[in-house]
Amino acid sequence: MRPRIVIIGAGFAGYHAARRLSRLARGAAEIVLVNPHDYFLYLPLLPEVAAGVLEPRRITVSLVDTLPGVRLVLGEAEHIDLGRRCVTYGGPAGGPREMSYDRLVLAAGSVNKLLPIPGLTEHAHGFRGIPEALYLRDHLTRQVELAAQATDAGERDARRTFVVVGAGYTGTEVAGNGILYTDALARRLPGLAGSPPRWMLLDVADRVLPELDERMSRTADRVLRQRGVDVRMGTSVAEATHDGVRLTDGGFVPTCSLIWCVGVRPDPLVADLGVPTTKGRLVVDEYLNVPGHPEVYACGDAAAVPDLTRPGEITTMTAQHAVRQGRLAADNIAASYGRGARRPYKHHDLGFVVDLGGAQAAGNPLGVPLSGPVAKVVTRGYHLASMPGNRIRVLADWMLGAVLPRQGVQLGLVPPQAVPLDSASPELMHTAR
Repeated sequence: MRPRIVIIGAGFAGYHAARRLSRLARGAAEIVLVNPHDYFLYLPLLPEVAAGVLEPRRITVSLVDTLPGVRLVLGEAEHIDLGRRCVTYGGPAGGPREMSYDRLVLAAGSVNKLLPIPGLTEHAHGFRGIPEALYLRDHLTRQVELAAQATDAGERDARRTFVVVGAGYTGTEVAGNGILYTDALARRLPGLAGSPPRWMLLDVADRVLPELDERMSRTADRVLRQRGVDVRMGTSVAEATHDGVRLTDGGFVPTCSLIWCVGVRPDPLVADLGVPTTKGRLVVDEYLNVPGHPEVYACGDAAAVPDLTRPGEITTMTAQHAVRQGRLAADNIAASYGRGARRPYKHHDLGFVVDLGGAQAAGNPLGVPLSGPVAKVVTRGYHLASMPGNRIRVLADWMLGAVLPRQGVQLGLVPPQAVPLDSASPELMHTAR
């Protein structure tokens, strides 16, 4: 019988591990990918879905069509028995079911990072995947339209105010794209003449994009403020209520929209393994192996991979790392079967890009600082090159968006109860790349 390689998760790490293995081990091993959905989600473009720039299917890539020789099992991993080498998963048709493995790639990704803030889980909206993006687009549209109809000034102000918590990669892009979308909606509604939508971006850090180069931070801060975003650093939410949010500086902001983009934490599956973790991530060596279990590999957000370029540190939770770690895990698995030699993970930073919506972006590819339309071209070129599919469709949407107005309508496809903030959704997200 052929050996079985099981990959858990089809985010950046899991998808690229499966893709590399489909080339290296197809026919020699049975490759199984366990994932709740039949698509790979290109997370970096999710803010454009929420802002009506891209249709949701543009950023979803079929696993079946792009991973030849890989068997897709629709399900969510619930438990891993390292001693028995067995994965327990729940499928859409019920379960649980079990599957043995000879090699295991744990790329379960991450879930929302929550803080003990009163009212947070009841009143905040997360931003984790397609359902959240579709819900947020409907929510933004609905609030702007209701604000235009409101006869009470207090209600109108609350509905036209949008508060984003977290000025990292995701929050900055959501605010930058979101204000352009709501401004476009407001311009066609006479009831909001003189009362445009108001956006706030909060973070306890001292600057926007605190994890990136300061020049990118200054560019993003300038663009957001020029568009009217109320950027408040050193400030966060102390309490969320039905009527608004109380800030850590004592102020109160009436709002119906609290968008939570504070960050992510490793999938809870990691903590249940009973092996060492650091910062909630699975401890691995430089070859991505779990110590004491040479048949188990971990990569992406779930793994605390040593950063050989910074001794004593671990790699950050970014798509750049996840993609390369996934590919290396596949190479080292092939090496364990005598195909090539295993290699340690060593990352060389290629720079970052941040899409601020419209014609604005910030980036430092290969260390070269860029901003404005030039950075926008580089950013979109990077995304097209990085996407494993749907490039022509994405490009077509961008071209149409440059000459046609956005369609601001509510579809009502995702109810609020389908996107709870405290859900440990298996959608895999990386907040930067």
